[in-house]
Amino acid sequence: MEKSSQDTIPVEVAYALPHHQEIIQLQVERGTTAKQAILRSGILQRFAGLQLTPETKVGIFSKPCSLDTPLREHDRVEIYRPLLADPKEVRKRRAAAGKKMRKGGDRSKE
Repeated sequence: MEKSSQDTIPVEVAYALPHHQEIIQLQVERGTTAKQAILRSGILQRFAGLQLTPETKVGIFSKPCSLDTPLREHDRVEIYRPLLADPKEVRKRRAAAGKKMRKGGDRSKE
């Protein structure tokens, strides 16, 4: 028995590096999970070092989701890269540097 177009839905799988992004469009069966779509897309083979583990962060249109989330028509599954620096720590360091600048004042007028 052949599957009808009502049994499949269009979705996208996306991954981005700083200077390159890839968005793969595919048709999947209704009920397909984010993980299944990623595996079916072949995107893991296109990027060296990209692996799908339980710790891999993914989302649908910028909203975090689990790998087991069932997809809906026209969803875009996004695979997120690990953060290089914790944003909270970066803000703390920047704030601390700003306090030092205010304490010392501007000595360029001396």
